[in-house]
Amino acid sequence: MHLKIPKFVVKVLETIQKNNFEVYVVGGGIRDLLLEQTTYDWDFTTNAKPEEIQKIFPESFYDNKFGTVGITAGELAKQLKIKKYDWQEENINPEDVFEITTFRSESSYSDHRRPDEVSWGKNLKEDLQRRDFTINAMALRFKKTNDWEIIDPFKGQKDLEKRIIQTVGNPDERFYEDSLRMIRAIRIAGQLGFTIETKTLNAINKNSSLITKISIERVRDELFKLIKSDYPDDGIRLLFTSGLLQYIIPELIKMRGVQQAGHHTKDVWNHSLDSLVFCPSPDPIVRFAALIHDIGKPVVVKIKNGHPIFYNHEIVGAKISKKIADRLKFGKKDKDKLWLLVRYHMFNYNPQVTDKSIRKFIKNVGKENINDMMMLRIGDRKGGGSKATSWRLRELQERIGRLMYTPLQIKDLKVSGNDVMRVLKIKPGPKVGQVLQKLFDEVMEDDSNNEREYLLKRIKSLG
Repeated sequence: MHLKIPKFVVKVLETIQKNNFEVYVVGGGIRDLLLEQTTYDWDFTTNAKPEEIQKIFPESFYDNKFGTVGITAGELAKQLKIKKYDWQEENINPEDVFEITTFRSESSYSDHRRPDEVSWGKNLKEDLQRRDFTINAMALRFKKTNDWEIIDPFKGQKDLEKRIIQTVGNPDERFYEDSLRMIRAIRIAGQLGFTIETKTLNAINKNSSLITKISIERVRDELFKLIKSDYPDDGIRLLFTSGLLQYIIPELIKMRGVQQAGHHTKDVWNHSLDSLVFCPSPDPIVRFAALIHDIGKPVVVKIKNGHPIFYNHEIVGAKISKKIADRLKFGKKDKDKLWLLVRYHMFNYNPQVTDKSIRKFIKNVGKENINDMMMLRIGDRKGGGSKATSWRLRELQERIGRLMYTPLQIKDLKVSGNDVMRVLKIKPGPKVGQVLQKLFDEVMEDDSNNEREYLLKRIKSLG
């Protein structure tokens, strides 16, 4: 079989084979190759023990009990004397870590996350049968230049053709071993546009509560990968139908069936999923904000004149977003950004809005978050059945662009507290702040007032 494999990967295989060991490429990289997608992950398995691998690659590192030796592509390049290499062309960076793992045969999984003990496997098939899904349980053997053999004992290639995800062997056993595999199945389906085989999906539903045994950080990382995938809405729906969503973001479920009025033709749940799909940002936090931007609507909904209204849903939603962020253990920066995007997503614009109001909006959102807020608005608009933009939104963006670099804080004034004290001949105290605030209010009304000579005169007149 002829496959386009990076020269670097071939070198690793050749080097291990020359030392009289078996070695294979394994994992999702083979799946991506067969689907003719860009391959970023290159993992290897071998019958060589960790200490034997380290003899072959002296610059490698080994600090775990699972038989995995790691080495960076850069260190490999030095050892293998690859002087010239087009890293970018073959999607490899010098910092990338290649993992070379000894054949393994694992035992019981009492914590639903990692094997209680690991023993070295006798052969490749024993190693492959412990893997999660058939499409990830293939191996690639290098025979000679441009000649490769795919080893596929669990018919992963057929499942690729059928575009289905199913476990290797009994799905209950696979999910009991590592319960993260349940959300991984859905994430991979979302990335590839595949469906989940019936027995596998039923097993996820049956074992969904086991996801609580997994560290929330691992769950969150899989969730983010799903949100960034090509089919995130299908993935979120699968999280719901499989029973997993109730343990991860139960607040989303409450949006189902909450009807909307006006230009909205779908309930809050489906509108939010559409908003996620149409959000053009690659940032998972922005995309997550698009998914939960209306999370407060089920809490505040009231019926007025026969129509649902959602007063202050953005304020309530922002509070809920903090609880979700804490549960999923977001970092402070990401949590604050999520809160801000949800809190201020309801901005409105008409040509009569003053520059002062727009400056206040910029100040509330932050210059660094303006583009993200616009990405959220585009997702929200398209998710509601409107066009991506409008003349109002374009005009607002133009005005924001003009005002972005005008005074937004007192420190942007061309005078300071020292100037106030010098001109008025006063000591530090409340009076200084009061004068500066007055000047700032005037500049917010008209940024042309932010001239030092004018402000010094105003200080004197305010004294």
